[in-house]
Amino acid sequence: MDGIVTDLIAVGLKRGSDELLSAGIVNGPSTMSNSTLATANGNNTKKFKGDGSPNSPSRVLHIRKIPNEVSEAEVLSLGIPFGKVTNLLMLKGKNQAFLEMASEEAAVTMVNYYTTVTPHLRNQPIYIQYSNHRELKTDNLPNQARTQAALQALNAVHTSNMSMTGSTVNEGALLAGQSSVLRIIVENLFYPVTLEVLHQIFTKYGTVLKIITFTKNNQFQALLQYADPMHAHHAKLALDGQNIYNACCTLRIEFSKLTSLNVKYNNDKSRDFTRLDLPSGDGQPTIDPPVAAAFGKETSLLGAPGIISNPYGAGGFGPAVGFPQAAGLSVQGIPGGLGHLGLPQAAVGGRLAMHGMGPAVNSVLLVSNLNPEKVSPHWLFILFGVYGDVHRVKILFNKKENALIQMADANQAQLAMSHLNGQKVYGRVLRVTLSKHQMVQLPREGQEDQGLTKDYSNSPLHRFKKPGSKNFQNIFPPSSTLHLSNIPPSITEEDLKNLFESAGSSVKAFKFFLKDRKMALIQLDSLEEAIQALIDLHNHDLGENHHLRVSFSKSTI
Repeated sequence: MDGIVTDLIAVGLKRGSDELLSAGIVNGPSTMSNSTLATANGNNTKKFKGDGSPNSPSRVLHIRKIPNEVSEAEVLSLGIPFGKVTNLLMLKGKNQAFLEMASEEAAVTMVNYYTTVTPHLRNQPIYIQYSNHRELKTDNLPNQARTQAALQALNAVHTSNMSMTGSTVNEGALLAGQSSVLRIIVENLFYPVTLEVLHQIFTKYGTVLKIITFTKNNQFQALLQYADPMHAHHAKLALDGQNIYNACCTLRIEFSKLTSLNVKYNNDKSRDFTRLDLPSGDGQPTIDPPVAAAFGKETSLLGAPGIISNPYGAGGFGPAVGFPQAAGLSVQGIPGGLGHLGLPQAAVGGRLAMHGMGPAVNSVLLVSNLNPEKVSPHWLFILFGVYGDVHRVKILFNKKENALIQMADANQAQLAMSHLNGQKVYGRVLRVTLSKHQMVQLPREGQEDQGLTKDYSNSPLHRFKKPGSKNFQNIFPPSSTLHLSNIPPSITEEDLKNLFESAGSSVKAFKFFLKDRKMALIQLDSLEEAIQALIDLHNHDLGENHHLRVSFSKSTI
């Protein structure tokens, strides 16, 4: 698969296979047939007869599609986070290289990681796989002096970094400030921050091995483990105090006293990028009790982690939203030329994103094609309040098919527009655009208004007024399945079905959550019915001082 004989010829080594073997450049089979051809990953390459399976682990790794002008040090940097690199063979004429790790275990960890996270050199994707060869011997090759110098220098730096913490590593704990595990709090969490977003940010500073996310004291928090303590050090220097999005989602970063994370499940709450075989876990807690106990002893803002099971299922959080402002983090003066840090759309992991939007500057929306017989400031407040806090609503006096809605900020306006434009409500397809107005004016004293303008700035029904609210994590597009919460114990399934049917809905399915009967899912006959039911029944008084909370669900029953 590697085609090492052909590759060596390409860099000026005109030797036959017998000479290569006798020179000890590679350890491989003693014979080769020129007629033996193999196709691997779409490339036709010559293959040694008798080589093992292309997928069998080896401490020698084959790297392809390397951009021109990439240096030896850049290639070596791919392997250094996973352990000592013992050799490198650059085949620049073929845009390939062979990297030899000190152990097969290190090579397996590296391949597993880069199977889930595409490696890049100079912003170009490259491909890493096991080589058919078990060892590289390049002592007799020309032009290896620069490679060996780079190898020795990088390994020396890596050894030096590890020696700073060597004694404490052996004791099972690192000194504060020297751990490869970071603890992260996201303050002012106005938009969802997912595991994928964190990985996209922190992977700019080194190899991220594991991430665990959770909510504690209404704060979104995470534990993140790097392959190397210096990566954690650089990330903390660069990112502590930075905003993920404009003016919100502020990162607060500390070193953890933990030396390693034990991740049980790979899902939206936790991920071990070196283990592809872990189960999804169906939303179970992701931190081992011993780790949780150790973590709880740390004197920090975090306290003991409280894993909150998501009522929506095995995922952790709602769909991330790709705002244009996400490409706003920049860092200066960090070693290694880290440069500008951005969050491309890939950060949202294929989830819901708003494409093609310019900078969000206006918080006022123009809503048109409303049903003039049904429209009211209240139902506009309830519906648009699913995606942000509505401050003011104004239905136009002489053209009641149109309304202006002022959201708390421009990003909320973009979010509401992306979800509600084109939705059918009370028989009409809504058209939602940004207004030219910067704010909604209240009527002057004594001016006739017929109740068409309302100020909701201080409404107790705002979903997002509380910092760190779980509502930020559960923002979903309109769907025919609704999530119900704040249900009192005396209310039965039949009571809720009757309530929705009395509002004109046809109930297709219903279920309480097994672990928490304060919440339920109800599936209606159509999307339009669900939208109308949310408008009519959100905040409905169920008695016992309980008001029903209704939102869109990502799940079906």
